[in-house]
This record gives sequence, C-alpha cells and structure tokens, in this order.
Amino acid sequence: MTTQKTLAGKIALVAGATRGAGRAIAEQLGAAGATVYVTGRTTRTQVSEVGRAGETIEQTADLVSAAGGTGIAVPTDHLEADQVRALTERIDRDHGRLDILVNDVWGGNFLLDFNTRMWDVDLDRGLRMLDLGTRSHIITSSIALPLLVREPGGLVVEVTDGTAETNKGFRENFFYDLAKNTPIRMAFILGEELKSVGCSAVAVTPGFLRSEEMLDAFGLTEETWRDGIDKQEHWALSESPLYLGRGVAALAADPERARWNGMSLDSGKLAREYGFTDADGSRPDVWGYMLAEQAGGKPSLDDYR
Repeated sequence: MTTQKTLAGKIALVAGATRGAGRAIAEQLGAAGATVYVTGRTTRTQVSEVGRAGETIEQTADLVSAAGGTGIAVPTDHLEADQVRALTERIDRDHGRLDILVNDVWGGNFLLDFNTRMWDVDLDRGLRMLDLGTRSHIITSSIALPLLVREPGGLVVEVTDGTAETNKGFRENFFYDLAKNTPIRMAFILGEELKSVGCSAVAVTPGFLRSEEMLDAFGLTEETWRDGIDKQEHWALSESPLYLGRGVAALAADPERARWNGMSLDSGKLAREYGFTDADGSRPDVWGYMLAEQAGGKPSLDDYR
C-alpha cells in the first residue's frame, strides 16, 4: 500500500504510543508525512508497571521517522498534569500548533477481573483502571486542547474498546465498562464543544486486536497468528494494529472528517469508508459480526473477513 504525504506539515501527539494500536497509529501518521510526538512511560532506561523492556517510545519514534514522518519521543506520565503541561509547552515552542491529538493511554489489562461483581473487585485496582483509561485522557485533553483549537481543523481521537452501538451490553466488569465507555462520551461531548471553533472529535476502536500482548497470550507471532484459529474461531476475524493505524491516518487526512464529529467508529467501518485493508489484504469486521450474532442471526465468519 503506497501512502501519500497527505499529512505533511501536520503536528500530531499520540499519547500512549509504546506499543499496540498507539504505536501503529503513530507510525501511520508518520507514513502520511506528519510530525508525531509519541509519549509513554516505558523508555530505553525505564519500564513502567505495565510496560515491557522491548517496547519503548524511542522505538516508536524511530518507526515514525522510518515511515517517512518525524518521530519525537517524549517520556510522559499522562496522569501527571505538570508533565503533560511541559509536553504541550514543548510542542508549542517547536511548532506553535497541534493538529491531531490521539488519546490512546491505557495499560489496564493487568487489572482486569472479568465476570467479577463490582463489590468483589479490589477498589484500588478498579480505580487504577479508571485512572489509566479515563483520567489520563481528561488531563491530556484539558491541557492540550487550547493549543489544538488555536487553528480550525484540529482533530481529537479517543481510542477505546467498542462503539456506542456495540457497548450497549454489559462489558463484564464495572470498572472496565466505565473505562471504555467514557472515551466514547468524551468524543461526543468534546465534539459538541469543538465544532464551534471548527475542530472535531471522534472515538475509534479496533476489533479483535492482535496486539503484542494478545499474541503472547496465544503463544503466537504475527507470522503464525492463523495457528490460533483452531483454539478460538473468532481469531479468524482478528486484525493487526496496522489496520486501525491506517484508519486513523485516513480519517485525519479526510478534508470532510467533520462529518464524523462526536461519533464512535470501528476499524471495519473505517476500512469500508476509506478503502484500505489490513497488512494481509483482509478487511476484518468483528464488531459487525458480533452485532449480527446479537441480533439473533447465524453469520458466517467468511462474510466478515
């Protein structure tokens, strides 16, 4: 897939770009020509409590630059307002503008206790999940938006799990449900506020993401991932992080992107809208499959990949 420099001259911040979807989004914004500030807490010299030594923000910045953009790694804890303020001030000094803000901070998977009642979840674990998945997004938006709205056309992207339509059901954990639905509401509310200054906000979600963490859980690699289909048939609808990365880059480059303002979009919908595929040429749509299944149908996996 040949990528045009549709975002040349644009300045982006991807908060939470150490690995997974955040890394892929940063890389694809770079492939489209953007200057991308990538942040996180795991660096070449420090590993966060959710990080892994082989996945650093410096590596992500290198990938952005290798893809054709300019990658700049800035160690940042997005729960620390002073650090986010220093980051935003640096972007302002360097460029005087911010065109794209991607809130992808997460890291709460290690805290998950699915199928556990709210009052049986350790309170500190639950609140930490909300800190990682929502409070970090709020702090970052509060501090960075004055720079983003300086010029019209700015875009905020809230990365989450699910859309307003798919998340109507129970997400099997009180704190996880809140952590993943809050960014959807954030995109809606911010969209209402941003449209008055010519900017917009959307929430985006991957489908069944073959992140590094998920591949490790299956004992697989990106080269051998199909071997996991025998253990979990829905694995056939999984997608690489590149898929959502391409979706966000296409969305950011769309001159009519304001039509999505306040909405929540999944990677499959973005792929259909903008005509891209995953790295292997597939176009998986696990959320479409799940909605069809929830509606009482018996969809074929082949129709959604």
